[in-house]
Amino acid sequence: MPHDTIALILFVTAYGLFVAWPGRRSSVAVVTGLLLVATGTVSPHEALDGINWNVMGIFVGTLIAAEVFIESRFPAYFAEVIVDRAPNTAWALLFICAMTGILSAFVENVATVLIVAPIALSLAKKIEVNPTYVMIGIAISSNLQGTATLIGDPPSMLLGGYAKMTFLDFFVYRGRPSIFFAVELGALTSFAVLYYVFRRHHKKIDILPTETVKSWVPTILLVLLILMLAGSSFFDKNFCYLAGVICMVFGVAMLVWNTRGHVDSIRASLRKLDWNTTFFLMGIFVIVESLTVTGWIDRISAALSGFTGGNTLFAYVALIVLSIIVSAFVDNVPYLAAMLPVAGSMAQKLQIEPSILLFGLLIGASLGGNVTPIGASANIVATGLLRKEGYTVSFGQFAKISVPFTLAAVIPAALFVWIIWAA
Repeated sequence: MPHDTIALILFVTAYGLFVAWPGRRSSVAVVTGLLLVATGTVSPHEALDGINWNVMGIFVGTLIAAEVFIESRFPAYFAEVIVDRAPNTAWALLFICAMTGILSAFVENVATVLIVAPIALSLAKKIEVNPTYVMIGIAISSNLQGTATLIGDPPSMLLGGYAKMTFLDFFVYRGRPSIFFAVELGALTSFAVLYYVFRRHHKKIDILPTETVKSWVPTILLVLLILMLAGSSFFDKNFCYLAGVICMVFGVAMLVWNTRGHVDSIRASLRKLDWNTTFFLMGIFVIVESLTVTGWIDRISAALSGFTGGNTLFAYVALIVLSIIVSAFVDNVPYLAAMLPVAGSMAQKLQIEPSILLFGLLIGASLGGNVTPIGASANIVATGLLRKEGYTVSFGQFAKISVPFTLAAVIPAALFVWIIWAA
């Protein structure tokens, strides 16, 4: 059987099992990855190369840092402060999501979710609500705002590298408002969706302050980690290694500090980490790599280029819609990398400013990952943390929030780009 056929069959089977058997996602992903290697669809070298080790370093390192952060009791303390000062519970939950978005504009999405999640989980426990919806809100808010700046998320970095855009070009590009303002417009409308989700929690809950911070060292180190992550993109412009190395260094340092270097304590702390999600992410990277090396991503790109013809509006809308659909199930990094030159070629044939198609591609690819719990790494991490707390998130539960949120974000953002750049 041809390798491209094997890759497609295993991809469809794996994603079907993710939906039908969510409790075994990591096992399905790992087994599928091993089958792809065993059948020769991807070589061992391609499999290892397909795994984004930078993202894995961010995930594992920040996961360790987040555990130490939780044990410092600062998240629980901060949760009390939020509940005490917010007008009601709904606004407290919305504030958490807004804070996630602001942070995610400057820090990679996975790291952002891992940093904010302890605060959200502590808040949910304080006010005795199911944390599922607020964790979903955190994940999709991070994906939205990660698109706003050059250093917010890998897709933005890919666009910046392809179009040779600087950090400031994401705000004003060639004398016109750039992608940042399109994303912020989408954020305003999509947060209205989140408020609608949280609206039932309208009571003001008064709680007696009981939490005290055991140590401020983890919080200080975490703030320093955020600053270094924000600055790392200026030195590692291709998002290759530096952010992952920084997170691993800080994670190990915080673990050693927290356990005082005792080997048994270190082992106990490592056993508590979410290794299921870690292996799931690795398996997903190999599965997506198989689609890339067997040419499926390129075939989709070529078909779209011929399908749109000479109509600029049709090309723009088709590019966004396809990007949303594909990115809902396929990691947006390899998809965007394959589609950027296609969008540039389409713009050249249509004799239009390429920015309109490039920005539309970024909006669709980045926000499309919000639709399903497996569409973006941040979603996988958020649902993995919920599972660790005893809450299983179905596709239906996730889509109940993610679909209206995505539509509310994409439509105004896409209209903004069209109005500004179509002329």
